[in-house]
Amino acid sequence: MNLAQALFSPRAVALVGASADARKNTARPQRFLKKHGYTGRVLPINPKRDEVLGERAWPSLAEAPGEIDHAFVMTPGDSVEQAIEECGARGVPVATVFSDGFADAGAQGAERQARLVARAKALGVRLLGPNSMGVIDVPGRMALTVNAVLEMDGLPSGTTSFVSQSGTMLGTVLSRGAARGLGFAKLVSVGNESDLGVAELVGLLAGDPATRVILLFLETVRDGDALAEAAREAHAAGKPVVAYKLGRSRLGADLARSHTGAMAGEDAALDAYFRDCGIVRVDQLETLIEIAPFLAGRAPPDLSRAPRVAVVTTTGGGAASVVDRLGLAGIETVAPSAGSPITDLTMKATAEEYTAVLDRILASPECDAALAVVGSSAQFHPQLAVEPVVRSSRSAKPLAVFLTPHAERSLALLAGRGIAAFRTPEACADALAAYCAWRSPRARPAGTVEWPRDLPRRGRLDEAQALRLFASLGLEVVGHTIAQPPAFDHAISYPVAVKALSAGILHKTEAGAVRLGIENRGAFEREVGAMLGRLPGTREILVQKMESGLAEAIVGYRDDPVVGPVVLVGAGGTLAEI
Repeated sequence: MNLAQALFSPRAVALVGASADARKNTARPQRFLKKHGYTGRVLPINPKRDEVLGERAWPSLAEAPGEIDHAFVMTPGDSVEQAIEECGARGVPVATVFSDGFADAGAQGAERQARLVARAKALGVRLLGPNSMGVIDVPGRMALTVNAVLEMDGLPSGTTSFVSQSGTMLGTVLSRGAARGLGFAKLVSVGNESDLGVAELVGLLAGDPATRVILLFLETVRDGDALAEAAREAHAAGKPVVAYKLGRSRLGADLARSHTGAMAGEDAALDAYFRDCGIVRVDQLETLIEIAPFLAGRAPPDLSRAPRVAVVTTTGGGAASVVDRLGLAGIETVAPSAGSPITDLTMKATAEEYTAVLDRILASPECDAALAVVGSSAQFHPQLAVEPVVRSSRSAKPLAVFLTPHAERSLALLAGRGIAAFRTPEACADALAAYCAWRSPRARPAGTVEWPRDLPRRGRLDEAQALRLFASLGLEVVGHTIAQPPAFDHAISYPVAVKALSAGILHKTEAGAVRLGIENRGAFEREVGAMLGRLPGTREILVQKMESGLAEAIVGYRDDPVVGPVVLVGAGGTLAEI
C-alpha cells in the first residue's frame, strides 16, 4: 500500500487512546467513521476497556489483529513515542498524531518532536502532525478526525481538496462550502508538519484522480523549495493550487529598508514566490471557499497587459459594488460592443435578452473574464437570471456570478452546474483579480555562479563589494576606484561621483555621504573635505564615473527566511522609498 492509500484510503484504522465516553474529543474519530460510512476495520486501542462504543477494544497495537494501515494517536504527549514504537513494530505505515505538547509547546516540546520524528523515520513510520486534527476523504467515506463539524449528517462530495495548517479550518471550509452547495474530496490538517507537510501533500493530491483543485490555508511556508516543486507538479497535472496566507498586514517597518532587498517585505516576497511557482493567491477566506469552480479545468491566463472584465447585471448598484473593487485591483471593465462597460438590464431583463448579452460577452475577444451580477430575482425568480447563466456557462472564458440577495436555491443551482457563484462583492472581485494575476510557473534557471571568494556571505555589502558581485554575474558596472587618505588620489576621469564607502550608511543622501557631478580636482578636494567633516569616521571614498541614462533603478537582494532568494527591482534614486 502506497502513502496516499494509507493516508486517505486505509483498509484498517487503529484509534490509539480511543475513549468510551462519547462526549470526549478522543471518541469522535470512532463515531465519525461509523456515522459517515467508513467500510474498513476500526480498532480502538484502550488498555482499560474491552469494548469502546460498541467495538471490541485492544489493550495495545501489539495485540490488535490483522494489518493496520493508519494509526490515529490521541494519547497524552509523553506516551506518543511508545505508540510510534508500536506502529513501527506492527508495520503501520502512517500515524496521524492528534496529541499536542511538541513544537507547539516551546523549546522542550520541539526537542521532543525532533526525537519523535527521528525515531519514526528509523522505524519507517510517516507522521502527520503532531497537533493534527486528522484526515477526511469525503468520496471515500473516511472521516478520521476530531473536528466537531463532522457531526453534520451529510458531507458534500466534490473534486476540491484542502490542506490546512489550521485544524479548525477543516470544519470551517467544509461547513461553509456545504452551505453554498460546494463539495470536497480530501481534507487534511497538517498540524506541526514534523514530517508530512503541505508540500508533500500537494504532490500527492497532484496525482489524485479525485482532485481537480487544491486549496491551501497557510500560516507560513515551511519548505519553499518543496512547495514550489509540488505546485509545478500540480500545474503539469492541470490542477490549480490556491493559497490563502495569513499575515498580509505584517509588512513590518523593520523590513522596510530601502537600498536592500528587505524593502520588499515578507508579504511582497510571498506574493512574488506564489506568482513564480504558479500558485493563485487570494486575499479572503470566503474567496478560498468559493473560487474552486471558477478555476477548475482552467490554465493560467498569463496576461501581459492590464486585465479586462465584461459585466452584465440586473442591478446597477450590485454591479458597481464589484466593479469598484476591480478598479482598485487595476482591472478594466470593457463593453462587448460600443457603449457602457457595464450592460445594465435592470427592470427590463428577459431570460432571452440576458442569455443573448451573456453569450455575446463570453464570445468577445475584448475581455479575459465575464461577470454576471444578479439582483433580487436570484432569490425568488431564478429563471429570469440564474437559468440564463446556466445555459450560457459552457464557455472557454471564465464566468463569475455575484448574487446580491441571500439566495440559497440559486447558489445550489449554480454550484450543481459547476458555476462559480459568490455571496459578497469583495470575494467576487478578489477571485477575478486572483485569476487575472495567475501565471504559469516560471522555469528554473539552469546553472550556478560561484560567489566571489573575497566577499562576505552574510550581512550587507558596501558599494565596492556590490559592484564586484554584479561584475561576477556578467553585468557591466560603472568605472570606479577606492580612494585612500590622505590624498584620496584616483584615476577616474571627471565628472565623477564620490561616496563614503560604508555598508552601514543606507541613505547616503540624507547622511551627506554622496556628491554627484564633480567636475574637477579642486571641486573634488572641497567635497571630500566637507564629507570627512560631516562623517569623521570615513576612511575610504568610492569614486565613480558619472553616468546618465533613461532612469535610475534600485536592485536589492535578500535570502528570505520563508521563500528563499528574492531579488528586488524598482525605481531608484529619490523614488526608491515610493
